[in-house]
Amino acid sequence: MPYIDQFLSVIVAEGASDLHIGEGQPPKMRRHGDVMPIRDEPITRDEAAKMLSEMCGPKRWEIFEEGGDLDFAYEMDEQSRFRCNFLKQANGYGAVFRLIPTKIASLDQLGIPPVVKQFGHLRGGLILVTGPTGSGKSTTLAALIDYINENFSRHIVTIEEPIEFVHQNKHSIITQREVPVDTISFPNGLKAALREDADIVLVGEMRDLETISLALTAAETGLLVFGTLHTNNARKTIDRMVDAFPANKQAQVRTMLANSLRGVLAQLLMKKADGSGRLTVNEILIASSAVSAIIREGATQKLQDVIVAGKGLGMQFMDDAIHALLQKGLVSAHEAFMKAIDKNRFKEFLSSEEKGLGHAAGSAPDDQKRSPGDFVKGKHGGRKIGQ
Repeated sequence: MPYIDQFLSVIVAEGASDLHIGEGQPPKMRRHGDVMPIRDEPITRDEAAKMLSEMCGPKRWEIFEEGGDLDFAYEMDEQSRFRCNFLKQANGYGAVFRLIPTKIASLDQLGIPPVVKQFGHLRGGLILVTGPTGSGKSTTLAALIDYINENFSRHIVTIEEPIEFVHQNKHSIITQREVPVDTISFPNGLKAALREDADIVLVGEMRDLETISLALTAAETGLLVFGTLHTNNARKTIDRMVDAFPANKQAQVRTMLANSLRGVLAQLLMKKADGSGRLTVNEILIASSAVSAIIREGATQKLQDVIVAGKGLGMQFMDDAIHALLQKGLVSAHEAFMKAIDKNRFKEFLSSEEKGLGHAAGSAPDDQKRSPGDFVKGKHGGRKIGQ
């Protein structure tokens, strides 16, 4: 068994989402949004080098040693697949491992509003799935691709770094390409997709001007393009797309975006009030003539009114969605306040949540108040991992 597997097994057993390895500090896991150590002893340089080089192999290790960064996917067993990022940091080697469910959840199981399925019925245009790192964008996109795969006969090309969810062909043909293994870069993969008889292209990350430009062009030429951005709401998403271009090109880009954008699904994860995990909250923008006019004008501050007024069409404003969760008692006032766009709207609820504030601010639920060694005792043969 590879050395790293004993650490990754704790992540699976504890229902955690990430493993953090850093030379000179204890290994840590992120569970329900909180980071906690899984043993007392720090990772030594030899230990870090052993566990990381062994799992990625000589060729990838050489790339990492030269470049200081490495992204790939690792399958521990049939039930456990991880997205891996190696990095060099001030104290030496480091790595972060994100657990990827091997079974793709449906949109319904994820609690995504049913109107989002409409995006899968489109034959062209641009759909943006946005949110901060770790907000579940990849999971939602995988569910949307799976919905299309089950209901339509399409050729879907995904360009990812790395490939996270592995799709099996159902009614559609799915071609998954990994950067830089199968294609040098996102722009290269996008250009190639235009020659691959694709109906749908998923761009794992729209991180630079060339990728954004090509995605807009592909959407204008009739492909349905799904892309991701690290923005929290629809307004910021459109501003980010336009601001990626030089000032003399922005008017043209606004026109392209107004013509091709079909929807924005912004996503956040919120801690449940009972401490049992996290739940998804979404803002949904569906393109309309009003939305197109706003994008052309560059008047994105007007989008909030359009989203609120478009509730009957399935649109949803982020703060309204957060407010609904608060009213149902699913999230605390402190959590709602922290995640809201307009924080003044939620200030009035904070005083009635004083008891919960201490909990939200850092006092962990009972099941998180264990010593580091407890995570491996009992479940892992009574020994501390890596010993």
